[in-house]
Amino acid sequence: MAYFKPSEIAQELGISTSALRHYESWGVVPSPERGANGYRLYTEVHFAYFRCLRAMFPGYGVALTCEVLRKIQNREPEAAFWLVNREQAVLQQEKIAADQTLELLQNLEIPALSNKKLKSHMSIGEAAEFTGVTASAIRHWEKEGLLIPDRDRDNGYRQFTPLHIRKILLISTLRKTVYFLQTMKDIVDALDNQSLDQARKVTENAIQSIHERIRHQFRGVHRLVELCQLLKLL
Repeated sequence: MAYFKPSEIAQELGISTSALRHYESWGVVPSPERGANGYRLYTEVHFAYFRCLRAMFPGYGVALTCEVLRKIQNREPEAAFWLVNREQAVLQQEKIAADQTLELLQNLEIPALSNKKLKSHMSIGEAAEFTGVTASAIRHWEKEGLLIPDRDRDNGYRQFTPLHIRKILLISTLRKTVYFLQTMKDIVDALDNQSLDQARKVTENAIQSIHERIRHQFRGVHRLVELCQLLKLL
């Protein structure tokens, strides 16, 4: 049986030998045998685990990647595949929401919604009815700093303009996905500054990031399949 030195694997993957030991300590790579001198004896199987681990990190994150490889060690390939599939499904929903966001930003006019009349100023109840979003959700987004409604000078009640309505529709779309709060703030702030072009640019950048993540995910799946074939799990 051919054995690999830790330095050989580390050099091939562009990492340190200490990183290999860390991964081993996490229980995501089978424990290697030891030579008479106490050195680790990494085999082709260990190499495949390390290669898969590094390939999956960018597309699936550390936690899920480790969970997947523990399933593989337990010879539960189907359980591992469904974990991967779930993460891909999440990314698909994110892509759909991002596309919807960009489409919304391309339309300068707020679309007619069930023949509801858009007024220059709306109460929170009217804004909720017009957008189909609950008043509690609108209050929560205000608390997060995503919305800053006008206030009636006489009674202090919230007043929502057409710009606020567009923002509510946009945030509602974004909330269907796993966008970070900062990404949403960047888009909403661009609208506050009357810069649709900047809002579109932020969204387009997010879509490019999604494209890159799907590439990383498939590179990871490729290495996962190779590992499973080596282990005769496929």
